[in-house]
Amino acid sequence: MADHYYTEKPTAESDRGVVEANLRGKAFTFVTDAGVFSKRGLDFGSRLLIETMAIAPDDRVLDVGCGYGPIGLTAAWLAKQGEAVLVDINERAIGLAKENRRRNGIVNAEVLQSDRLLAVQDRSFTKILTNPPIRAGKQVVHSIFEQAHERLVEGGELWVVIQKKQGAPSAWTKLEEMFRGVELVEKDKGYWIIKAVK
Repeated sequence: MADHYYTEKPTAESDRGVVEANLRGKAFTFVTDAGVFSKRGLDFGSRLLIETMAIAPDDRVLDVGCGYGPIGLTAAWLAKQGEAVLVDINERAIGLAKENRRRNGIVNAEVLQSDRLLAVQDRSFTKILTNPPIRAGKQVVHSIFEQAHERLVEGGELWVVIQKKQGAPSAWTKLEEMFRGVELVEKDKGYWIIKAVK
C-alpha cells in the first residue's frame, strides 16, 4: 500500500525539491520531499489559509498537520513577539519543517512530531491553524477539532481550510457543536476558510 502524507514513517524514496513562495510580504524558500503533503508546490488551500488568517504580533499559535511548514512558519513570522508550534505525525515532514525554519530565519517556532495534538497536551494557544488530513477520515479530522478546542484559551480561534466537496459542511456542523461562534471568513474555488471561536 502506498504511503499517505499522514504516515508516521514514509517509505517513499526521497525526492527533494525546493518551493519558493511570497507569503504575507515575506519571500520564503521551502525544501520539500516525497511522502509529504503537496511536495510540488504550495497547495491552493494552504495559501488561502495563509493569506486569510488573522495573526496578532503576540499570538501563541499551533499549526496542526504542518507538513513542511508553510502555514506555521508564516504564522511565526507574523507573531514576532509570540511563538508558533508546528506538529505533524510524519517524521519526514518534521525534518523538513525544522530545516525550513532554519532556512527562513524563523527563531520563534518549535517543531514537534505528534499524533494530532498529543505532544502539546500541557500547553495553551490563542490561535490554532489546520489544513486537516482529509484522507485520514472524518474521525481523525473531527478529533483534531475536539483536541484544538481543549488547547485554546477562552476567546481563542481555530482556523480551518477545507474543501466543500471534501466535507466542509459536516466540519461546520461539528464545529458549531463545540465552539461559541463559527464564521465562514472566505470562500474561493470550492475551499472554505472557517474561523471557530472558543
